[in-house]
Parts: sequence; C-alpha cells; structure tokens
Amino acid sequence: MSAIVVIGAGVGGLAAAVRLARAGHTVTVHEQAPELGGKLGRYERDGFVFDTGPSLLTLPQVFADLGLHLDLQPLDPVVRHVFPDGSVLDSSPDPAIFRARIADAFGAAAAADWSRFWRRAERIWHASWESVLQREVSTATLARLSWRIGDLLAIAPGRSLRSLGRQYLRDWRLRMLLDRYATYTGADPRRAPAALAAVPYAELAFGGWYLPGGLRLIADALQARCAELGVRIHLNSPVAAITTTAGRVTGVRLATGTHVPADVVVSDVDAVTLYRDLLPTPTRLAQLSDRSLAGFVMLLGVNGHTPSLAHHTVYFPRNYNAEFNAVFGHGSRARPASHPTIFITRATDPAVHPTGAEAWFVLVNAPRHGTAASAVNWERPGLATAYADHLLETLATRGLDVRDRLRFRETRTPADLAAATASPGGAIYGTAGGLLRPANRGPVDGLHLVGGSAHPGGGLPMVTLSAKIVAESLGPA
Repeated sequence: MSAIVVIGAGVGGLAAAVRLARAGHTVTVHEQAPELGGKLGRYERDGFVFDTGPSLLTLPQVFADLGLHLDLQPLDPVVRHVFPDGSVLDSSPDPAIFRARIADAFGAAAAADWSRFWRRAERIWHASWESVLQREVSTATLARLSWRIGDLLAIAPGRSLRSLGRQYLRDWRLRMLLDRYATYTGADPRRAPAALAAVPYAELAFGGWYLPGGLRLIADALQARCAELGVRIHLNSPVAAITTTAGRVTGVRLATGTHVPADVVVSDVDAVTLYRDLLPTPTRLAQLSDRSLAGFVMLLGVNGHTPSLAHHTVYFPRNYNAEFNAVFGHGSRARPASHPTIFITRATDPAVHPTGAEAWFVLVNAPRHGTAASAVNWERPGLATAYADHLLETLATRGLDVRDRLRFRETRTPADLAAATASPGGAIYGTAGGLLRPANRGPVDGLHLVGGSAHPGGGLPMVTLSAKIVAESLGPA
C-alpha cells in the first residue's frame, strides 16, 4: 500500500484518486480552491444554472468503470453549425443520417467527400486509440507506432489538420467545420497536426452527451465516489512545493508550511505550474508552449424561447483565418477577435432555468491573459464589458438579437479562469505541447501527471484517460 498525495481536485485528479483508492492505496487530495471540480465549474443565479466549463461529454465509455452512475442523455444534433452564408448543418452521431444532412445542405458531392474523409478519420482514430491515447508516452510507445506503417501513413505526421481538410473536402463549409475541432485542443488548425481528425470521429462515432442538471454533476459524483472509497479531500489547501530526496518524491509542502509525506505524488496542476513552481525543472519548462487558446464567456439569462438554437450551436465568421490570427497573435500582438466564432450552449433541461426563460453559455476563442505579445491583459478596465457588448452586436448581425430579452449578463474572462483554477493565462485545455503533451511520468521517481496539460490532452475524456494511465502504471497496493 502506497501513501499517495494528489495535487488538485479537477476531474483528472479526482478520477485518479478514485482509481488509486480502489486499487488499495491511501489517497489524499489537496486542492487550492474552496471547491473541487477545477474547470468543471457551476454558477447559479436567480434560478438559472450554468456549467462554466465543459458543456459536451464525449466517449462516455471512458467513465463507465468509475462507478459514477451517470444518467447521460444523447444529443442529436450533437452540434448545429450556422455558416456565414446562412446555411445550417446539424451533426449527427449516426453516420448515414449525417451524410444525408450534408447532401441536403451542400449537395451529393459534399456528402461523398465527407464519406472519404470519414474513412480516413476512422483509421486515424483507431491508430491513436490503440497506440497512443491509452498508453504512457515513451520511446517504446512511439516505436510501437512507427512499426505499424499503415497507422503512421493514416496519422500523417508533419501534416496539418487544415491540409488534411483541403485534401478531402471541397466544400468550404465542411472545411470550416473540420477546422473548429483543432480548437478542442487549444490549437490553430493551420498548425495543428492532422491526427486531430480523430477528434470529430470520436465525437460523432460515439456521440455527444448531456447530463441532466449539468455536467458539473460529474464532479459531484466523483466526490461522492471518493468519499465511499475513503479518499480525504482538503479544500483551500494549496501546495507550495513537491519535496524530493535522492531523485525520489518524499511528499509535498503546503502553503502553510506543513509537510505531508507521500510515496507517490500525482499532479493535476498545469505542467507550467508544476515545472515552474512546485518542482522547478527548467529543461521541461522550456519544452512547453504558451500558445494555447483561452476563452471569453458570457452567461446570459434570456427571456422566452429560441427555436433556432440546438443544445449546442456554432455561428461561424466570414474569415476564420482572421480569428486565428487575432487570438494567436500571428503577425502582430494578440487581440480579441473582431468577428469570432460564437459557440452557444442552451439546454432545454428545466433544472437549469426558470419557466419561460433560457440559460445561455456563450463562448468565443480568446487570447490567454498576460502581458506577452501572445496574450491580452483581460484585467484592463472596461475591456470585458466592451467586448461583451460587441459580441451581442455580432450575434445580432448573424440573425440572433437577444439584447432586448436579457434578464442579466455576466462575463468570465481568461483572467477570471486563471484566478479561479490556477490555469496559467486561463488556458482552457492546459498547456499546449503539440499532439503529445508532457509525459505522465515526472522527472523524479514517484511523480506522475494527470489533467489537461498532460498526455493524452485536454477535455473530459482525455483527462479521465490520463488518470487511468497513471493508475495502471502504479498498479494495485
């Protein structure tokens, strides 16, 4: 039996705690915030309930063996896409239905193109799932993949997702739809690897899901499962450092100065924070990128009903490249995009809004918070209010004017997310390090990484897989 300390009570940390406690280890979690869940947040006001983090669950099988008893509901459409020419396409988890919808919206040739792309995406998915997503990142992992020439050809290392889309998809709207999946990992599709074609495959092959009451209930279920297994969770308990002796962890030192001994430390904090502050490791820190997307959020209490919205609806801009140039600072300083893609989540679930009203979570891609050229100082007075005004006006120009229907409007900037979750710059998906994130094993014995900044990446299923990888590498007590 090992004494294990988990730093951070995000979904990755809690899932790791569940798996490790179930394997017979003694597990303690220290979380710097006053509540658990990390980016899987919740906000309530006047009878409205908002998920302030992830709003779509994919790969539900990843959660199946955690004992959470989640009553998930499938979504169809998974996402409604509204293009700048006014055309609309609803994605479906049924490939035949989706092809038919593409044919109806864009023509038979576009549907045939999608079928060819889908076969390629399926090959990429299976190669990634078998060789990468469920395994630790190591030289052996990469070697196993390199021996499978067919897999390597499918994944096409060195190609971008944008390039892959141009190869298969002639319709510009389908290319735009594909580009958006790069943002699921915080990346620019012009630079993101073609292997990210696995993302739309996973979403559409296994479906998009909603949890009545909101996805925040996943964190509550993980907390309850931790309690059943005897995991101790300490809130308002920031960790100041990881302690080591002779190249092996000995525990953590809390901000209070208290030393907590441990045989193993599992870090669910961003890799930048880990290697900059908790266990200073300049060589690993230098390998991490600061170019990962953040998000600007509006929480809207809206009167009435909006039949044009699905559960998830995306409004695309006319110039997608201009949006990426702005938020990543290509060619100039980063800045809020003038005409961004706007993503709206609006659940019909009566548990999340009063009768006769709707709770809207509105998200746009945004530069990280900071003072570097690739960031924006989101604490600048008046910026958040002015940008929220601009986004509501932009929605109006795209045919969805709700300014006279608002009960209230609140904003959440990247600076707010950084303060609440200790995510550097407010990056949504963790520190970006390309397709392969920082390894799950740290530079000293007994240190392991989970969460969005570690392999296999950000998003609810990926951080849950990171917990499984770490727990399996440690084995039973």
